[in-house]
Amino acid sequence: MSEHLPVFLFLVPFVTAVSLPIVGTRHPTWCRPLALGSVSLMSVLAIINVSVVAAHGEIRYAFGGWAAPLGIEWVDDGLAAIVILTVSLLALISLIYGEGDAGTARKQSPALYFTLILLLISALTGIALAADLFNVFVFLEVAALTSYALVGAAGGRALVSAFRYLILGSFGASLYLLGVSHLYVATGTLNMADVASRLPDLMTSSSVVSGFIFLFLGLSIKMALIPLHGWLPDAYSDAPGAVSPILASSVTKVALVAWLRIMFSVVGPGTEVGHVPVLELLDVLGIIAAVAGGVLALTQTDIKRMFAYGGISHVGLILIGASMGNATGFAGGVFYLINDAVMQAALFILAGAALHYYGARTLDDLRRVRDRSPWMTGGLVVAMMSMIGLPPTGGFFGKWNIVLGALQAESYAAVAAVVLSTLLTLAYFVKLLGCLFQRAPSSADAPVEVPMTLSVSLGVLSAAMIGLGLMSDPIISFFLEFAHRGGM
Repeated sequence: MSEHLPVFLFLVPFVTAVSLPIVGTRHPTWCRPLALGSVSLMSVLAIINVSVVAAHGEIRYAFGGWAAPLGIEWVDDGLAAIVILTVSLLALISLIYGEGDAGTARKQSPALYFTLILLLISALTGIALAADLFNVFVFLEVAALTSYALVGAAGGRALVSAFRYLILGSFGASLYLLGVSHLYVATGTLNMADVASRLPDLMTSSSVVSGFIFLFLGLSIKMALIPLHGWLPDAYSDAPGAVSPILASSVTKVALVAWLRIMFSVVGPGTEVGHVPVLELLDVLGIIAAVAGGVLALTQTDIKRMFAYGGISHVGLILIGASMGNATGFAGGVFYLINDAVMQAALFILAGAALHYYGARTLDDLRRVRDRSPWMTGGLVVAMMSMIGLPPTGGFFGKWNIVLGALQAESYAAVAAVVLSTLLTLAYFVKLLGCLFQRAPSSADAPVEVPMTLSVSLGVLSAAMIGLGLMSDPIISFFLEFAHRGGM
């Protein structure tokens, strides 16, 4: 049974997605319960999967009994298990919240809406599990196509943002596929483990060098790494309020996980490609992204765009941790990735609810929220603490281990970047809180009744941000053990 867990994790949302258009034609009211049930079942399986992987090690699943490299292989290791658990739980919370913020697409075509959501979740699961470079591409594109459609579902200017996302996303996919073809020409295989075994003698080959450049550029667009981030702020700010939390918490994070797997499973830590030290290059790019993203967030007045640039900055922080070349930095970076997924889900739920219930899109509009919604104010404070990196939230322990990894690697520029990024995060949240408490509430500012789904979603996410901090030791130890098994 346990050896089939990877397939079950993928099939539960995928089969439901395929069935919904048929069921939804006759019974549209069944769509949401079926989607919630599917994601709930997936979350339970994901919890079981983490416990199995933690107890017995990775699960390698060969489709059709054809062993790699001839057949298609999935690898369900510690990294994939935690990422899938995070995606499934955050998708479940986002779906629960989405009932109260039901946009036009959700109301007019529930079967299509929930089908796209479930296809996105199954594609992200496939990316996390795939041990084949081409299959990563396939799942990246399924996730991208569903994301384009979900962003454009809001209509209006969201269609322009979705089109820009489509153009840049397709360009990134073309670069990635070009990189795959170069590596296939050089190695004659697409299985990651098989490619890794043939690479040591080919690291100076022009096909290998160009292949990895194209792979990285393609995935950099998908993960919105500065300066290839242009699609993200508009896409996330214009997407329907119920969709933004899923996209912001999962899409860029799983693309980043795909690159981490390629970097450490295929290239190997400390390896030079064409005499270029990969980790040092990633460290520089991470530093630029962490600082530039914070600066751009500080200049924003639109709430969603501010949070979007904050997420871009955190992509840089995660890359900094992973590029230190030691287990401490890697564990800190991956742990921070999980925390950032939770933080982004919470922030975009807050931003969506502020717009939906109070008409607050910009910082100046935030004064309408204040005492009228204690749940939202409390959730914002917890998310702010985690984003800045204050204990006992998980954000603190993630940044702490990234800094420890940077000190261990003697990368003082990386330490300075983490500190500067933290100060910038503090600055734009102080700016946000200043607008929130800009004036005293008037008698006209009566409390607005918000649905229980919003309060539950914010309560669970706030508890998760604190719980990740309180449970940081075993989780980071789990990632440290994973990193040590990978030769770090």
